[in-house]
Amino acid sequence: MHVDLYVCIIIAVVCAVVAGVICFIWGTEHRKKTAEYTIGSAEQEAKRIVSDAIKTAEAKKKEAILEGKDEIHRQRTEVERELNERRKEVQRQERRIQQKEGTLDKKMEALEAKEEVLNNKHKQVEERLAEADALKKSQFDMLEKISGFTMEQAKEYLLNSLDNELTHEKAVKLMEFEQQTREEAEKAAREIISTAIQRCAADHVAEATISVVPLPNDEMKGRIIGREGRNIRAIETMTGVDLIIDDTPEAITLSCFEPVRREVARIALEHLIADGRIHPARIEETIEKARREVDATIKQEGERAVLEAGINGIHPELVKLLGRLRYRTSYGQNVLNHSLEVSYLAGMMASELGIDPSVARRAGLLHDIGKALDHEIEGSHVDIGVEVARKYKENDAVIHAIQAHHGDVEAKSIAACLVQAADAISAARPGARRENVENYIKRLEKLEELASSFEGVEQCFAIQAGREIRIMVKPEAVNDDQMVLLARQICKKIESDLEYPGQIKVNIIRESRAIEYAK
Repeated sequence: MHVDLYVCIIIAVVCAVVAGVICFIWGTEHRKKTAEYTIGSAEQEAKRIVSDAIKTAEAKKKEAILEGKDEIHRQRTEVERELNERRKEVQRQERRIQQKEGTLDKKMEALEAKEEVLNNKHKQVEERLAEADALKKSQFDMLEKISGFTMEQAKEYLLNSLDNELTHEKAVKLMEFEQQTREEAEKAAREIISTAIQRCAADHVAEATISVVPLPNDEMKGRIIGREGRNIRAIETMTGVDLIIDDTPEAITLSCFEPVRREVARIALEHLIADGRIHPARIEETIEKARREVDATIKQEGERAVLEAGINGIHPELVKLLGRLRYRTSYGQNVLNHSLEVSYLAGMMASELGIDPSVARRAGLLHDIGKALDHEIEGSHVDIGVEVARKYKENDAVIHAIQAHHGDVEAKSIAACLVQAADAISAARPGARRENVENYIKRLEKLEELASSFEGVEQCFAIQAGREIRIMVKPEAVNDDQMVLLARQICKKIESDLEYPGQIKVNIIRESRAIEYAK
């Protein structure tokens, strides 16, 4: 029984071992088949991935090749377009050059033809000149034989004869001409001469065209000049005024012929000195502020003048021009004050005559309105004043009075005559106008010196404040006909060499005396 048990156990063990071996072998085969299947799947996946990668790379390669071909085609097209444009431009230039060459060739041909014609004409002229010289020489030889004079003797004889004949004729003609023009010249002389004096740059004008600005100390001069002169250049450029910085202690001189610009520069400079900050930006700001101040002052002065003259209905622009006369002087006389005086005088005289004084006052106030613009507009202040009055619709009576106040046209109304008289009274009153004494004496000396320089003059005297030069001539050196010529020559010399107000009368005196003594 025990043997059967052991046999059963052994059989069981053997069976278990056999089963284990069979299971092991089967498991091994199964794992091997599984591994082989897995490896096969991985290889297929790898091949698929590689295949996909190759396909993707091929597609991208084809795409890159296509893009490259497109880019090459685009660039080639652009280059060909640029080449075509340049080729066209070169062709245009070539055509233009060919046209110019053709034109130049034609011009050269024309010039050569003209040159040939001119050479032919030149040869003909030379031949004719030679013929004329030969003919002239033969005629002179014939004339010398006939007359018995040489050419020089005949010329001298003719000149002496002509000189004697023409001296008397010139004297008569000059007297007639002077008599004829004196009446016309007397009307225009006063206005022409006074206008010339107002505008000439003589010494008396220089006194009226400068302003002096005091300085707190001489150090301020350096600050006004600025680094490398930038401040003074800025002031002169922006104002149009010359700054004269000399050795005068604590003062700067402003020089300008335009009074409004000079006043702007003076106010601006005073503000800069008071402020102490002097640099180009501050200068520009201050000058602009000074301009506004002067414009305001001009308007106020014009309104004051209109109010004082008792006139209404004047155009605002005429009021501004009247205000500008506040800065205008004539021989030291303020033109705005002068205009007010003329307005007062003309109005009073009109009242005395029993006529309406309003037109006379209005014409008197506006008679010199052209002087506000004569630095800016070409022409006399009378013509400028007439144009301005017409522009701003003044009535015809006022315009005529402005036009006639210096005798440019004949006064045809009572108001015009009154303005003429009032203008003369205001200008001639004592102390109204001034002239530098030294310049006055120099002018008289130059006048006498100029008259003495002529041959035949014995003595000369400048009288009536230089308005007349009285000349004594030697009777044996200057005859009656030559006196007229001498007076004319002296007048021309005075007009060309001297500057003077008004007109100068040249009075030549020739006196022959015979003296004997009874014993």
